[in-house]
This record gives sequence, structure tokens and C-alpha cells, in this order.
Amino acid sequence: MGKRIFHLMVTAAAVALSLSAGGANAADPIKIGSFLSATGPASFLGDPEKKVMELYVDKINKAGGVNGRPLELVLYDDAGAADKAASFTKRLIESDKVDVIIGGTTTAATMAAVPLVERGEVPFISLAGAVVIVEPVKKWVFKTPHTDRMAAEKVMEDLKKRGLTKLALISEDSGFGKSGREETLKVAKTWNIEIVADETYGAKDTDVTAQLTKIKNNPPAQAVLVFGLGQGPAVVTKNYRQIGMTLPIYQSHGVASKEFIKLAGGASESVRLPAAGLVVAEQLSDKDPQKKVVTEFTQAYKTAFGTEPSTFAGHAYDGLMIYLDAVKRAGGTDRAKVRDAIEQTKGYVGTGGVVNMSATDHMGLGLDAFHMVEIKQGDWSLAK
Repeated sequence: MGKRIFHLMVTAAAVALSLSAGGANAADPIKIGSFLSATGPASFLGDPEKKVMELYVDKINKAGGVNGRPLELVLYDDAGAADKAASFTKRLIESDKVDVIIGGTTTAATMAAVPLVERGEVPFISLAGAVVIVEPVKKWVFKTPHTDRMAAEKVMEDLKKRGLTKLALISEDSGFGKSGREETLKVAKTWNIEIVADETYGAKDTDVTAQLTKIKNNPPAQAVLVFGLGQGPAVVTKNYRQIGMTLPIYQSHGVASKEFIKLAGGASESVRLPAAGLVVAEQLSDKDPQKKVVTEFTQAYKTAFGTEPSTFAGHAYDGLMIYLDAVKRAGGTDRAKVRDAIEQTKGYVGTGGVVNMSATDHMGLGLDAFHMVEIKQGDWSLAK
């Protein structure tokens, strides 16, 4: 797909002033680069991210920009392809000369960009889930979503509460699913959960009944965890019901979107998963520090697009706001100073939780940022 560039400037006069100035001045735009999977197999993640980036850049510009400077969004659609993500990252750094990159819908796309942003010394805030993005810590790389390890830990925590100790795992054999499988196997040992089945499926598989039948015929399993994103988890869930499986079924935060419920239909009933407070905004306690943030974000998104936001939309919002807050604290867009300011982010209340970053933690979320939710009658509900 060809590039798509969105120049969202506060006024034509501001553009003229920026172009006429010989060097940097107050009217120069803050250039925000992004590559997202707005189309392709991961579009149900990338499309809401794209919408949020456009929506809030426009809102901020209409309100006067940041420190008197308009925002300019340079956005490319990688269609879920890692090679395109790498190509667009190179273009953003070398040709577009952006001040920051906020994007990377999938883990594969993000990891393709990491060597380039590290070499180019450009702050990069990823919107993808795998823990490998920030562990080990990489100087210029940050992320907003909860990790696959955290998702596995939250599931283990819930299993323990329910007295379940034997888990069957079925995961996508690439990217997020592969990383999620590895983290689940590690975490299970810590929580004394026995993995009694370990099956995989391909991202493009349209039927996984063979793998599920193996699990069904393996009596020790007390619950099943599916780790993947895109259409795969919905296929697994539908096949799960079709062959009459009745064990408790869990998904990862990779399906925390109404699109999953739509794809899986009635088969999604009673599925449990860890998710950000955003999907259950109205159900949060009034004392929850996220309540105001997620309810306001939800309303803004619904007003603009006529539908509720997914957690993926929230990841983009948090990435943009964390960056802009760092720009304010750094006193400008100097990449090194902004990088340091992002790393020093403390107490940012976002859609994903309360963020406290450090030199050893480039995500800044604790396990308490996750809520265990259950799908009931086609909607999210806090799990009991």
C-alpha cells in the first residue's frame, strides 16, 4: 500500500510561518511519525489506533497545539507486514525527519523497527504487546500496552482463585502468540500451574478442531488459554464450542476489542481475559484513578466514530499523551531530552493504567493495571 500522510496543521498561516523561518521557532510543527496496521489481518487493532492518532492530533491543533506549536502527523499503513514497517520506519527517520515514532501495531512490525530507531536515536513508543519489546531495555524504545507476560500472570492469578491448576494452552505459531506461549510456560512454573497440553495454530488457519480435539481428549485439563490476535482466537473459540468443549476458556488481552465478540458471536459467551479498565469504564469504582480518564476517552471516541473504543485505541492515546507530556517537560522536541523525559514519566493516568517508568522499566505498568473481564451477552463485564 502506498504511503498516507496526514498534515494536520493548526492554520494555513502557521504553515506559511513555519516554512518561511530559516530555523526552528515556536511555529515549527512537532512532527509525529507513525506506522500502523490500519488494513490487513491486524486491522481491528490498527484501524482504531489510526483513528485516535488523527482525532487527537486534530483536537490538539484546534486547541492551539503544544507550547504554540502545531502537530504534524506523518502516518503510514504497514498492512501488518514487518518488511513494510521497517521500510516506513527508515522513511520516517531519514526522509520525513520526525521527532518521534508512535506506532507498531504488532510485535513483528515493532521489532522490525527497533534496530532502526536505536541506530537513528529517535524516541519510539510501541503499541504492541510482547515483553521482548522492552526486555531487555532498549534506550530509545518504550511501549504502552500491557505485556504478554502480564496477561499470562493475570490468567494464572484467576485460575488460582478458582482452584484450577491444570491448563491447556493453544497459541498462534508466530509473533504475539509465539511470545505469549513462551511467557505462559515460564509464568506457569512460578504459579505452580501445570501445562497439560501445548498446541499451536497458524494465523491463517480456518479450522483448529484437530488441535482442540487433542485437548478435549486430554482429561487432566481444567481450563484452556488461547494466545493470539486477529481472527485466529475467534476461530479457536467457535471451534471450541462446535466440538462441545465446556472447560473454562481464557483469551489474552490481544482480543480486547468488540471486534472479537463480533467475530466469535455467541461462542464468546463466558470467555475470560485480562484487559485494561477502558473496556469496563462505567463499571469501575468512582475511587479508581482511571475512571475519569477512561470515561472521557470513551465518550470522545463514541462521539467521533459512533462506536465504543477498544483497548488498542487507548494504547495510541496513551502513546501520544505520554510523548506530548515529555515534550512539555523537556522544553522542546530535542530527541535526547524528550527520551529522558519519557523515561522519567511518573503518575501518568492513562487508559491502560497508571504509568511509572524508569531506566529499567520502559512500560511502567503493574499487574494491577489489568482487570479480569468476562464476556456476557455480547458485552464486557468485570469477572466475579
